[in-house]
Amino acid sequence: MNDGVTLSAFEFFGMFPDSESARVYIEGRRWGGRPACPRCGGSGRIVARGGKRLGYYHCKDCCREFTVRTGTVLERSHVPLRKWLYAMYLVVTSRKGVSSLQLSKEIGVTQKTAWFMLGRLREACGGDSGLLAGIVEVDETYIGGKERNKHAGKKLKAGQGAVGKQAVLGMRERGGKVVAKPVPDTSRATLQGAIKAHVALGSAVHTDEHASYKGLRGYAHGSVKHGAGEYVGPGDIHVNGQESAWAVLKRSVHGTWHHVSRKHLGRYVDEAAFRLNEGNVKVHTRRRLDAFVGRLFGRRLTYRELIA
Repeated sequence: MNDGVTLSAFEFFGMFPDSESARVYIEGRRWGGRPACPRCGGSGRIVARGGKRLGYYHCKDCCREFTVRTGTVLERSHVPLRKWLYAMYLVVTSRKGVSSLQLSKEIGVTQKTAWFMLGRLREACGGDSGLLAGIVEVDETYIGGKERNKHAGKKLKAGQGAVGKQAVLGMRERGGKVVAKPVPDTSRATLQGAIKAHVALGSAVHTDEHASYKGLRGYAHGSVKHGAGEYVGPGDIHVNGQESAWAVLKRSVHGTWHHVSRKHLGRYVDEAAFRLNEGNVKVHTRRRLDAFVGRLFGRRLTYRELIA
């Protein structure tokens, strides 16, 4: 397996011809050959079941049974593991993501099931990615329909621009990872608080001329004046990398997902950020799939929680 080589769908099905091969692969990523109880953490007294209960384990320390799905976003799902793996493959390799309708057709489940699966996988995409450092580009955008395109009964009649849209803040380490999250507003306290939570002190922070970034302390702050037609300021100050991330996110919203509610926006943003962070085509698709599977563990999302 060489870097820069894509794993085709044909090769994927050759690697995982059935759910048993998918189970062995996921167990290997989780336990490395030595199953451990997700409930008590014990690994010394584990008994593997056989026959029709292959893949089930009994922990003699806490007297509970478990599988590789226990304590993951896959828990209590009846969808075969091979279909779950293919769904992850599609999320990783589709530049603009995959819709629940498309996924339902690809793996042979109902659209409702596919939507729930994608919600769980997006839950796995989130989480702490560590502090960004070096040169970090910070920019905000807005997700939502345009006022002029709304039905008369849904128009807020409070102006154009950001009215009725959800603000999202993005931070991109130049040459590194992206962190993005919906924010309640674009006030100074909110934006600067998010920067301090995700960017290491002493880093160089590049922003546009938004007033909320003024007075940012603890960083080498530089801003580019978009209002004056400037896209790269003195000293290579710009936010072009983060703006390209917004372009990909918005193409996903408009071209694939079509509608994203405020309620679920955070998970969609997490998926887009994960794909940017782990989707470098110079990295073999198998390694990107490995990274996705590594995020499944220690997370849960029930249907009731998803629709609450």
